Amino acid sequence: MTEAETLSLAEEAIAHWEGCTTPRLLSHRENAVFAIALSGGRRGVLRLHRRGYQSADAIRSELWWMQALAGSGVAVPCPEPTRDGALLAHLEDGRVASVLSWIAGTPLASGAGTLDGAAAEQLRRFAELGHAIGKLHVATDRLTLPQGFSRPHWDIDGLLGPAPFWGRFWDHPAASDAEAILLQEARRFARERLSTYAAAGGDHGLIHADLMRENVLFDGPRAHLIDFDDCGFGFRIYDLGTALVPNLEEPELDAIATGLLEGYASERGLNDDDLAMLPVFVMLRTLASVGWTMPRLTSDDPRIRAYLNRAVRTAHAVMEGRPLFRIG
Repeated sequence: MTEAETLSLAEEAIAHWEGCTTPRLLSHRENAVFAIALSGGRRGVLRLHRRGYQSADAIRSELWWMQALAGSGVAVPCPEPTRDGALLAHLEDGRVASVLSWIAGTPLASGAGTLDGAAAEQLRRFAELGHAIGKLHVATDRLTLPQGFSRPHWDIDGLLGPAPFWGRFWDHPAASDAEAILLQEARRFARERLSTYAAAGGDHGLIHADLMRENVLFDGPRAHLIDFDDCGFGFRIYDLGTALVPNLEEPELDAIATGLLEGYASERGLNDDDLAMLPVFVMLRTLASVGWTMPRLTSDDPRIRAYLNRAVRTAHAVMEGRPLFRIG
């Protein structure tokens, strides 16, 4: 779809909201995302949801969760209802659209560049991120989900079953024979470890599931979590593992991991089993990211090889018992 066609859909969508004007395209990845003006001079975000990824019921559930979290004081976007009081608008081409409040702030980082700041600064920022994740999980456990609430599952089958939510990473066509064998070994290893962790009562519930750098905004010292498009039911430690993955090559990774865990533990306790499983969840995210590339990236996209290399390195380390980071 061209940018002009996408803008035309955005113009159709904003008519469902009172006083919405001036859509300006911000990004077009999973969803087409626009900055818009809302009534009363406020700013907002319009999302045109990707067809075939999340159902209307799942998107409505995502919006319900964000609304409930924002009402509990968690720093997340809040949905803006349509003229008719609905959370979603249905467009003529079959897409659905939603509008969220604008969250001011600067992303933790963009892409894969090295983070700014010395170890002490990174520890502080990731402690704030860990605190925000912990607060999200605690607030969620106080909610009663409505009937019909529907989100994907990032559980054992959702990550490692015959049809993982993001794809069969071990079947990636760009993987060499040796890499494919290793990915299969990592899948078996992770399934065994996850099964043991789940049987011992591993913490499970609603998670964000995509806490990449660009989905964490800092407004002063406070971290805000955005982009709940992939949220679902999973192990809580997956959120911490996901937050660590973009930083695996950072020179201050130990400080980053220490801050993240200390911040999280200030809101929600972590036991020895949780800490022992964290590297496995880091590995799981690197594996899932390989699967994510399969239906989305062209064969010549350099991210495919980068994600495969990262998954292979991480799987080797985790299965061999070598530490990915040290908690100070």
